[in-house]
Amino acid sequence: MGEKSHGANQFIVGIVLAVLTFWLFAQSMINIIPVIQKDLGISLGMLNIATSLTSLFSGLFIVLAGGLSDRMGRKRLTYIGLMLSIVGCLLIIVSQNATLLIIGRVVQGISAACIMPATIALIKAAFDGKDRQRALSYWSFGSWGGGGLTALVGGAIATYMGWRWIFVVSIGIALLSMLLLKNIQESKADEQRKEKFDFTGFFLFIIAMLMINIIVTRGQDFGWTSPLTLSLIGGALVTMIIFFTVERKKKNQFIEFSLFKTKAYTGAVVSNFLQNGIAATIVVAITYVQLARGFTPFQTGLLTIGNIIAVVVMIRVGEKMLQKMGARKPMLLATFIASLGMSMTAMTFLSDLIYIIVVFIGFLIAGVGIGMYATPSIDTSIVNISDDKVGIASGIYKMASSLGYSFGIAISTAVYGVLAAVGSTHVAAAIGILVNIAFAIPALIFVSKTIQPDEGLERPVQAIKVDEKLVVQQD
Repeated sequence: MGEKSHGANQFIVGIVLAVLTFWLFAQSMINIIPVIQKDLGISLGMLNIATSLTSLFSGLFIVLAGGLSDRMGRKRLTYIGLMLSIVGCLLIIVSQNATLLIIGRVVQGISAACIMPATIALIKAAFDGKDRQRALSYWSFGSWGGGGLTALVGGAIATYMGWRWIFVVSIGIALLSMLLLKNIQESKADEQRKEKFDFTGFFLFIIAMLMINIIVTRGQDFGWTSPLTLSLIGGALVTMIIFFTVERKKKNQFIEFSLFKTKAYTGAVVSNFLQNGIAATIVVAITYVQLARGFTPFQTGLLTIGNIIAVVVMIRVGEKMLQKMGARKPMLLATFIASLGMSMTAMTFLSDLIYIIVVFIGFLIAGVGIGMYATPSIDTSIVNISDDKVGIASGIYKMASSLGYSFGIAISTAVYGVLAAVGSTHVAAAIGILVNIAFAIPALIFVSKTIQPDEGLERPVQAIKVDEKLVVQQD
């Protein structure tokens, strides 16, 4: 029993490290924007694009990767993702201009698209009940807690060793993850789906998301009323209309809309998108304290220590809350707390010492909300999904994470950039951070309308009589 437990713990560590590779280059990149800008001479607008591209491409390819993991094997897709992570890191390490940096970020985004749904599906196949919820909590340590941890570690590496060493460390972690997962049992869908992949829907979705991302990140540079920006807006709207029109008539849809017939799954996915939008506004706070308050990347990372501790502690608390009161209450409370914490960092009118104290507390409170949200949300997203679709369902869930984070970065930094160009940096940062409220309000509404109060609770087993025989059923 002990040997079996040791093997399970080894696999969980390997999975967590695989997830952490994403955060090492995603969140760390956020913390070193000023350093890279100085080193490579790249404009802030171009760096904002490079920063959001990993999350964007992760979101674009994650549904495809989730479906492939069901067919090819979840372990195999995890390994492919880790190898792509190594390639992306190597491209960034040798980059001397924006071109290789952006290509590396795109490759890293695709690597994350492979790793995220495949590792969730591996957990679903290997664990049941409370053991599954425990394993998902540890997965969430890497997924949600990784953000704060890698901001600190990445900031220290960038300050004392150079920013490129972040990606050297990421390669080492990817290799270690592959070693730990070497003996994990492969997992595939029992019934292989024979439908061809929906490339039409896939490409329409990519085109629409890319246009929207370009509008948000480059609209200021192009001019919000310029012919190019207006053409992109029109093109994105038309492409999305075509996408939904075409997809509704297909059996093999790129985004399997039948999954959204389950209200709880819909609530988990949509609120996950919005919760990541709240979390992404940390980019403005981190950039602001470096540019306006003179912090180094390492000093900025130190501000996130409370966030790291809160996330790690509250993930297990969220798991226990899920088991005792269901998913709805912790998800609602978590969303409110996360938004409150991030909003505290908008008090840029405060003097240096007081502001830094408030930011530390704000990050800590946001970590409480993020940690509390993680396990109830992800368990709700997969518990009612059949095993043959858990890969693609996980892919859609993680697509929501990546796109929410990408658009949260894009929108908050765009607001910050526009206002900073015409007025006070302090006011611009405050408003850019408060964008998180625009994500929090609809998140609260969606959770309250779609998640049942008893969602996630263990249902009592009852014995009933059928033709004079006792059978067991769940309520």
